[in-house]
Amino acid sequence: ILSTGNGLSIRFNEKNAREIGRVSRGVRGIRLKEGDEVVSVDVLDEKSTLLTVTEKGFGKRTKAEAYRVQTRGGKGVLTIKVTEKNGRVVGVLQVTNDDEIIIIASGGKLIRLKASNIRTIGRSTQGVRLINLAGENKVVGIGRVIERAEEVGEGENGGAPAKKD
Repeated sequence: ILSTGNGLSIRFNEKNAREIGRVSRGVRGIRLKEGDEVVSVDVLDEKSTLLTVTEKGFGKRTKAEAYRVQTRGGKGVLTIKVTEKNGRVVGVLQVTNDDEIIIIASGGKLIRLKASNIRTIGRSTQGVRLINLAGENKVVGIGRVIERAEEVGEGENGGAPAKKD
């Protein structure tokens, strides 16, 4: 699935994006309108939801099944209504109920929240406020929190293990 800043997404079978050489131009995944850009690319798991977050702090989750498989190179379907109120899409991330996400704002504000606390709603909606932003601050990025398992052989304070004589 490819998603754009103007709130459109296209889902197509990855086999339709054929393998080509590294110096070639590639194939068209989605037809972009002037001023639009791809902000996210992911391989979609049917059991997951897509989290969409906008620059003004709005977001929502949408079930993966809401995105029908299309032919590569089309215009896509609406993922979120982009308005003056919610702003352009910053990122789209595949999440499950067990995931935690981080939202990062331009003023240095950062929040961590459970994906299960974000409402799952339809594609053609504006979303709900996920982060309060002051002044001209905007959301600049989102990410999934990956808990790091304690590494084998790690010392007491997280450093290298003590050497044994």
